[in-house]
Amino acid sequence: MRPLESPEPRYAKTADGAYIAYQVVGEGPVDIAGGTSWGGQVEILLEWEVSARFIEGLASMGRMILHDRRGTGLSSRNVPAPNLETRVEDLLTVLDAVGATRPVLIGGGDGGAANALFASSHPDRVASLIWLSPEARSVSAPDYPWGVGPGHVEASLRAIEQGWGTEAGVRAEMELDAGTPADEPMIRFMARAERRWLSPDVAADFERIWFETDVRAILPSLSIPTLLLGTEGQREQLEFVASLIPNCESAVFEGSLFFGDVDPEPVFDRIRRFLGVERAPADLDRVLATVLFTDIVESTEKQAALGDHVWKQLVERHHAVVRDALGRWRGVEIDTAGDGFYATFDGPARAIRCALDVSERVRALDIEIRAGIHTGECELINDKFGGITVSIGARVASRAGPSQVLISQTVKDLTAGSGLTLEDAGEHELKGVPDRWHLYRVVD
Repeated sequence: MRPLESPEPRYAKTADGAYIAYQVVGEGPVDIAGGTSWGGQVEILLEWEVSARFIEGLASMGRMILHDRRGTGLSSRNVPAPNLETRVEDLLTVLDAVGATRPVLIGGGDGGAANALFASSHPDRVASLIWLSPEARSVSAPDYPWGVGPGHVEASLRAIEQGWGTEAGVRAEMELDAGTPADEPMIRFMARAERRWLSPDVAADFERIWFETDVRAILPSLSIPTLLLGTEGQREQLEFVASLIPNCESAVFEGSLFFGDVDPEPVFDRIRRFLGVERAPADLDRVLATVLFTDIVESTEKQAALGDHVWKQLVERHHAVVRDALGRWRGVEIDTAGDGFYATFDGPARAIRCALDVSERVRALDIEIRAGIHTGECELINDKFGGITVSIGARVASRAGPSQVLISQTVKDLTAGSGLTLEDAGEHELKGVPDRWHLYRVVD
């Protein structure tokens, strides 16, 4: 395989003004897109033999599209660490810039989680998904025993604070990851990569976001072909993640996918087989969406007090506020019923911001709203979203009090790093919906 030269990075400007650095390596016909994860910086990836070998192998199959997530590497640095939703939007910006309409997404760690959200939310923009060492969450839970414990979380953040970008710090990080090979050339490279990747404070922010993220709830909504690649030590976790994803294939290899002690050729052969099979387009009758329900509090009493004519004028002003906020936060109005709104979003954080926006602005009309938000797989029924996700969103809204925005656990897990303040609202029964549901209040 002829060594690749590092191409000159280019920049794509996002809707909010951030610049995302990207590189394109190799040629088509397949587009393969992957954001940089650990040690990420598009120029340095081809300087390390392990990552260069992997990129070269992928570039031999198609056009490899790499980008630095915002806050890191060559991308805009004077911005907050992005949540999953923002990373999805940034990748969309890069794909549009290079003309990639339906790429294969590839990534591991938190990059794999971001790709899963992208593929669930935009199945029409993704051909397939390859997830390396798949983790649905990084911290262990009673129903997810494979993650790290609270002690590891604290130790990892402490190691970042005390030794980020130093060889001693890299050794400390490796000691936390049992079984990770720690040869000196790799340690020197990793320390240099950390310094060029991001600053210690941003590194800690990324760690916190990943520790708080959980994408298990969205995996059943993946409608595209998916390939999970892991190692023997990850077999149980890989099998669990695979059990959540329809149309999923998986393969297990000896060694570590990320640190070069895996023979790459069997991995490449498996990827080639996966990419080389002609498949019919994904069934787009089901798609992941975030649903928002709002209505005016004590509307019947207000209508009786104001009279029908004045009430009609008030409702029209309320509708204008809601529709303006939906336009601002890229929501789609699905239906209205009296003084209530039902809208969908392709990102949960924007749904929350929209609800907070409406709640604040309608106070000037001397009214209050309640709002409920849930994320899940929806069915397209006569060009409208329907299904149990919609019912859950409506039931969550019914539990909200005046000027309250209530969200489900799934929404909380997908918005880590969004800067939102949440209060635990406890577990609730939702009428007509099985089980008890953990809800959270958004504090504006």
